[in-house]
Amino acid sequence: MPGLTRPRLLAIVLAVIAGVGIGAISHLLLRDGGPASVREVVGLGDPAIGGPFRLIDSEGRERSDADFRSKLMLVEFGYTFCPDVCPLGLQLFADILDRLGPAADEVAPVFITLDPARDTPEILKSYVQHFSPRITALTGSREAIDATVKAYRVYYRLASDAATNPNYLVDHSAILYLMGRDGKFLTHFTHETPPDRVVAAIRSRL
Repeated sequence: MPGLTRPRLLAIVLAVIAGVGIGAISHLLLRDGGPASVREVVGLGDPAIGGPFRLIDSEGRERSDADFRSKLMLVEFGYTFCPDVCPLGLQLFADILDRLGPAADEVAPVFITLDPARDTPEILKSYVQHFSPRITALTGSREAIDATVKAYRVYYRLASDAATNPNYLVDHSAILYLMGRDGKFLTHFTHETPPDRVVAAIRSRL
């Protein structure tokens, strides 16, 4: 390239490589439908994850995101018929709350169903009590659930036709979201993240 010295050309090449790398990482974390493959990621910039919702809790009461504004919110999406991933996530919730001790009062653990057809308030109430009475379980209409799913960039798909198979499974991403007191995304974890690491991330934001 005429007019470019070797050091300047090298600097340009390195800058391009760095830019491509950051763009690839951002795409991996924030793409629609794809669970991240890392254990904990702090948001780059201001990712569009989370937002307003109006759902129904296990007592049949309408709840919105605004109800949790005074606390950090730890959110998991799943369903009560889930054979493996969801119980792991809820057990992680329970472990985190136990390790936080009194500071657990500053955290609102929220489980949002992806299967409102089967997950009634009564079923959700019985299910989450096996893990911790502090967990707020939410359901709602399919439209309300899908709007929340879209806001949190969650992937899910019925593995078979619900009309012909009452024991259908739901394929879904497995991510725990940590939201700030203002409702904005802070970071996220997988179900394999050690509880101590999640606790440390929460304590740093209390």
